[in-house]
Amino acid sequence: MLSIKMSASKATVGRMRSLKSRLTRKLPFSTIPVEVLAGITVALALIPESLAFAAIAKVNPMVALYTSFSMAVVIALAGGRPAMISAATGSMALLMTTLVAKHGVEYLFAATILTGIIQFLIGLFKLGRFFSFIPQTVISGFVNALGILIFVAQVQQLPGESWQAYVMVAATLAIVYVFPRLTKVVPSPLVAIVAMTIVAIVAQLPIHRVGDIGAITRNLPVFHLPNVSFSLETLAIILPYALTLAIVGLLESLLTAALLDDLTDTRSSKDKEVRGQGIANMVTGFLGGMAGCGMVGQSIINVRSGGRHRLSTAVAGAFLLFSIFVLRDLVQQIPMAALIGVMIMVSFETFDFSSLKSLRTMPLGEVIIMPFTAAIALLTHDLAQGVLAGVILSTLMFGWRLAQTRITTSVDQDGTKLYVLSGQLFFGSAASLLDRFTYSADPHRIVIDFSRSHVWDHAAAVAIAKVVAKYHRLEKHVSLVGLNPDSDQAIRRAGVPEYAIVLDDDASLIA
Repeated sequence: MLSIKMSASKATVGRMRSLKSRLTRKLPFSTIPVEVLAGITVALALIPESLAFAAIAKVNPMVALYTSFSMAVVIALAGGRPAMISAATGSMALLMTTLVAKHGVEYLFAATILTGIIQFLIGLFKLGRFFSFIPQTVISGFVNALGILIFVAQVQQLPGESWQAYVMVAATLAIVYVFPRLTKVVPSPLVAIVAMTIVAIVAQLPIHRVGDIGAITRNLPVFHLPNVSFSLETLAIILPYALTLAIVGLLESLLTAALLDDLTDTRSSKDKEVRGQGIANMVTGFLGGMAGCGMVGQSIINVRSGGRHRLSTAVAGAFLLFSIFVLRDLVQQIPMAALIGVMIMVSFETFDFSSLKSLRTMPLGEVIIMPFTAAIALLTHDLAQGVLAGVILSTLMFGWRLAQTRITTSVDQDGTKLYVLSGQLFFGSAASLLDRFTYSADPHRIVIDFSRSHVWDHAAAVAIAKVVAKYHRLEKHVSLVGLNPDSDQAIRRAGVPEYAIVLDDDASLIA
C-alpha cells in the first residue's frame, strides 16, 4: 500500500515537472517576471469583458469567467501560438443566445464540448490550412474593423459617467504611453490599472467599477457533465450551433495568431493551434463554460506588456481564477474608466494604419476588398461575417480575372488558321470559349495551340470537345497541339476524338 502511494506521489511530481517544463521551456529566468506581470495585466482586463460577454450570451457571469480561465490555461499548454490569449469572446457569445434562450445553458455546455471535438478533428486532419487562403486585404479589413469596434465599444460606455471618469481615461492613456519611457520592467497597462484603482478607492470617486457589471462569486469550477439526453435529438439541436462556433472560433483564432506572428516576427503552428482550440473548448465545456477562441485585444495587451511565451498566457488564466477566489473584493473595485483607457490603447495598436497608405499602390480590385470587409464587419458587428464577405468578393474578383482568356490568331502561307490560347481554362471561362471561334468563316484546316494555357476542369474540357465537334460538323479538320499531360487527360475524358489531339512528337508534322 505504501509503495502504491509512493508511486502515485512520484507520478504527480513527474507531471508537475513536465508542466513546468512545458511552460518555461527555453525561457530565460530574467524574462519570467515580465511574463508573470504581462499575464496579470491581461487577467485584469479579461474580467470586465468576460462579464460583458456573459450578458450577451444571457448566462451566469461565472460561466464566462470559468471559460476565460479554462481557455487561457489549456491553450497555454496545447496551443500553437505562444503568448496568444484565448477566452470568452463577443463574437462567440452572439452565436449562443438563441441556443440558451430555446434550450437552456446545459445544451450550451454540450455544444461547447462538440465545438471542441469538431475543432480537434479539423486540426487532426490538417484542414486548418484552408484558412490560409484568406487574402491579406481581407485580413487588413478584419484587423481595422476590430480596432474600430473595440474603440466604439469603449466610447459607448462613457455617456452617463461623471467627469472624473473622463479624466481617468485620459490619465490611463498618459500612463500607458509615457511610463515605458521611464522603465519597461513593469507593463504600463498594469501600472495604469493599479494606480487608477488606488485613486478611485482613496478618493471614493463616483464612477462605475467592475463589480457593477455582474456578480462575482468565490465558487471554483468543477467537472460537470452536461445534463442533457445523449440522443440523436440532442445532437440535431447542438450540431448546427457547434459547427458555426467551431468555424467562427477558428477563423478568429488563426487571424489572431497571424497578427501576433507579424507583431513578434515569429511563426506559429496553425494545425497545432487548431487542435489546441479544440482541446481547450472540450475542457471548458466539462467545466461549465461556454465556447471561446483567440482574442486579438487581450493578445495585443499581452504582447504590448512584454509577453512572448506560454507562461504569460497560463498566468493570465491562473491569476483570473485567483482574482475570483481570493481578490474578489479588490477586483470589483477596479474602475471601468481605467480598463476603458487600456482598451482604447489596444484599439489604436490593433488598427493597421500602414494598410491605408498601401491602398494607393494596390490594384483597384484589391483596394475595394479591404474597406468592403471592414464595412460588412462594422454594419453587422460580426467579424466573421465581414471576413466571409471579403473572401467571397476576393474569390469572385480573382475568378473574373482568371477567366479572361486571351486568343490570338494568324493564318499560315498554306491557309491553315492558328489559334493561340493564353490563360487558364476552367468553368469560369468555358462558356465564353465557345464564342471565340469563327467556325463558318475559318479555312479547312485549324490548329489550336494550348502551350500557353491549362485545362483545369471537366467543364473546360467539354467546351473544347464542343469546339472540335462544331468544326467536325462543318467537315473541317482541327488539331489540338501544345497540351500538357494534365490537359491532355482532361480533354480525352471529355470525349475529344483521338484524331484531333496532336502529341508533341507529332506537332512538327502539321503543315
